[in-house]
Amino acid sequence: MLHPGTYAIPGNQVLAAGARRPVGAHAGRLPPLNSTDKSRLCRPFTSLHIFDRAIHESAETVRRALSRALVHYHPIAGRLTVCTGDGDSNFQIACTGEGVAFVAATANCTLEDARFLHTPLALPLADLALRYGGRCRLSDPLLMAQVTEFACGGYVLAVTWNHAIANGFGVAQFLQAVGELARGLSSPSVLPVRYDGSLPEIPQLATALGPRLAGCEHINFTYTDVTIPWSFINRVKAELFQQGRGHASGRLSCSTFEVVAAAIWQCRTQAITKGHFFWAYAYREAGLSILNRVGAKDGYYGNCIMSQVITAASSAIADGNIVEVVKLVKRGKEMITSTLEGGERPVVLGEEIVGTIYGYSMLVLTSWGGIGLEDMDLGGGRPARVIANIEMTVLPSSVMCPLCSKNDGSDGKGDGVNVVAFCVREEHADGFHEELARLR
Repeated sequence: MLHPGTYAIPGNQVLAAGARRPVGAHAGRLPPLNSTDKSRLCRPFTSLHIFDRAIHESAETVRRALSRALVHYHPIAGRLTVCTGDGDSNFQIACTGEGVAFVAATANCTLEDARFLHTPLALPLADLALRYGGRCRLSDPLLMAQVTEFACGGYVLAVTWNHAIANGFGVAQFLQAVGELARGLSSPSVLPVRYDGSLPEIPQLATALGPRLAGCEHINFTYTDVTIPWSFINRVKAELFQQGRGHASGRLSCSTFEVVAAAIWQCRTQAITKGHFFWAYAYREAGLSILNRVGAKDGYYGNCIMSQVITAASSAIADGNIVEVVKLVKRGKEMITSTLEGGERPVVLGEEIVGTIYGYSMLVLTSWGGIGLEDMDLGGGRPARVIANIEMTVLPSSVMCPLCSKNDGSDGKGDGVNVVAFCVREEHADGFHEELARLR
């Protein structure tokens, strides 16, 4: 493992300036935040894009393209502001053109030395990305970027953003625009839309939880970087399919994410419930899949997320057949669809569930697969890997990363699916990793 002080030499922080003459429907206006934006106010997230093929002056190429992209995505170059009153309902985006934070860095090792194409990494993710230092402040940039160039010619682009400005799908659209401009296009192929007044108000779990969630502090959960093997995923899919032969519909199937989510939920429960009993809860987010259902305009890059609580006894998760856990995850997905098709419905939670959510029993499960974060191309091709990082964890969380490289099977082969998790305390880390290692 490399010593932290020997691999990265940060450059000076500068601002990639926003547009002097912004284009788009909201030039010079204050795009309001919708209910989903407000539910994720000031929460930082990071995506790290590992490129193993060199391009000319990668850091400078990204900086120039980033600045040009902000001409079209000028709200990202602005700041959050409070117009009147003291409540979250008054937050808006001020298109100030102040820009986004940018840092160039170098490393004296190769991507292979740092194990960027393998799990786990040999470098701490925190050193490869700019950080807000907790919750984002109103004066902070809405997006920050760091490019670290490695001795092999490869580089890592780490993008950290305030979740109020966009979810993963929206950031992916922005980064694809950055890539298009870096490759010489005169303008992005997708015309961006930050505010869509026709969108329905989507019920938000975070809103239902109220100010208690806003008051949560960062919990230092152990970082896990693991590959869920295809042999396990395909076996579980086959078992579910076999069960479907006797099913009324004639078939049962599941997605890769549903198997991966069930595996993380079960392994974590097995690791932390030995010797005692309690209720376990899982929480799933959907982004890209609901855009068409709610009728979002083409190019919309604001938040569009639906959440669902799934409940089960810990014994049912820890000791149950993995196929039954997959069915629970599938049920949550079906409930999201049902809620959307039935129109707006308030999220009502009992006191027992609310109390548990603030405890260790909660697990947030989400997928970055298929939302476009793996499609950014700065001139040397798509990234070899995309990794999620969560600077501030208030709830145990797990993210299934996009399929990108030969190692995870984007070419039809590979070892398995990459998952990063911040979901167990230090005393449960070894047990969690042991359970994950048993997945075959």
